[in-house]
Amino acid sequence: MNAVAAPAAVMLPAPRRAVDDTEAVAVLPALFVPEASQWLSTSSGRIAGEGYSWMQAVHWVAESGLYKPRQHRSHGPRSFGPTTVRVAQELAELFPCRPGIEYLVRRTGLSERSVEYHLGMLREAGLLAYIVRGTRVRGERALASEFARMVPLEFDVALGIRTVLRDEAAPAYTRAVTGIAETGRELMARLGKKASRKLRWPRLKMSPKALLADARAGADGGAGTAVSAGSRCTPMGGSADGSSSAGTTSLPPETRLASGAYKSSNSEKSKGKAGGRKSGRWPSNDVGRRYQLGRELTQQVEWLRGCSVPRISWVARAVADAGWSATEVLAWLHLRGTAQTVYRGSGLLAVLLSTAETVLDTPAKRADAIAQWRGAQEAQRRRRIEKVRADRERYDGDWQLPQSRAVHSEMDSAIAQLKSTSRAVLQRLLDDGEGSGSTSYELDVQELAGIRAAAQAGLETGDTTLINDTVHGCGLGEAVRVYGKDLIRRAHQLDRVRRSSLSTYAYGA
Repeated sequence: MNAVAAPAAVMLPAPRRAVDDTEAVAVLPALFVPEASQWLSTSSGRIAGEGYSWMQAVHWVAESGLYKPRQHRSHGPRSFGPTTVRVAQELAELFPCRPGIEYLVRRTGLSERSVEYHLGMLREAGLLAYIVRGTRVRGERALASEFARMVPLEFDVALGIRTVLRDEAAPAYTRAVTGIAETGRELMARLGKKASRKLRWPRLKMSPKALLADARAGADGGAGTAVSAGSRCTPMGGSADGSSSAGTTSLPPETRLASGAYKSSNSEKSKGKAGGRKSGRWPSNDVGRRYQLGRELTQQVEWLRGCSVPRISWVARAVADAGWSATEVLAWLHLRGTAQTVYRGSGLLAVLLSTAETVLDTPAKRADAIAQWRGAQEAQRRRRIEKVRADRERYDGDWQLPQSRAVHSEMDSAIAQLKSTSRAVLQRLLDDGEGSGSTSYELDVQELAGIRAAAQAGLETGDTTLINDTVHGCGLGEAVRVYGKDLIRRAHQLDRVRRSSLSTYAYGA
């Protein structure tokens, strides 16, 4: 045995070891690539020439057990198993290797989180290296990562594969294979057979509950038959292993094919699916109806805004299962009444809905409750409109009365004194003669100022009696001479506003 094959014999991975095989674990090295070395520029492996040679390395890592995911993380898959090989098989068919998460989810049937786990395991095992790392920015289109399929350095050492760097200026990951040791040929042949086979999973369009029930029935020997991982049913030639999972599938008679009356079951199923749903959405189940009711309640009930939708859905599960709508729940809350101060909306809702489905147990009762609720809403709306109208009529003016009662009393006394003075002067003017409205009276400065002050005070409270009496008794010209055009115009405006139904003025005599 030469010097190259000697270390290879020590590191040659054996088949899956038994549970009590502890000596093999001691001699096999661990296989792990840290995150900083998962890029093509920092990787210690070499680029695989094609998908076939890369799948040989994938199967070697899978059966050697050198990579243990749970030694480096506390979550995710426990081992590098068939699921990881299935994901790698999809990657081996891509050129360039630029898979999107949605693409792998659609091809493998796994969840998005599972696909991310297995891609991370392939990177940590040294089988993938980043060329370009994808990005996910909110509001923009997600960009997929581009990988290079790598062969780990441990694989070359274990099988005695000899590599050479043909161009010294080229990076180390461009090494080319020149030969293999005799001790590694048998293992390489066996890995080649595995790489040439395809792992096929049955793609059954069934729900997880149906799959679980079918598997239990097959295990109990019932009517259900479990589909093996190697069976692949084809519509024309049967299955690959000589058995059919359908059991009752048969070809149509030639008469129906010749007449053109035969329609395949796939087209019938597709039409049934297209007609079974409306507006592109499948009908909701019990959980979906609960969440829909909880979402509507958090949007329409004031004291439930900000509450958790799952919690409200769980609280309202009884009425949701009974077929209640959000309008019916609002009508019931109106009948029960709510607290003025709500500390926990979900707790109050649970108390109010405790007997709802037993009291309003028929659609007719719920319809009556909705009618009462809508009537109360209409009455409340009318009261609110009347209140707003009354407030506007009361506070529409620019000037507002002071709040102090002492100021009110002083203002009332001052206005009464001015009114008495102005009326006495006006009465004296009227007693002097019966003018036709164009008579001019001689007034001194103090009397004229007192009359104008009394008229101004009356206008501030909405009283235009003094000016109107002067206009009617002495004429418009004399009133303009005494009071001025501004006071006469303001008195006219107040009279017009007073006659409107939208305004109300109250003043003392």
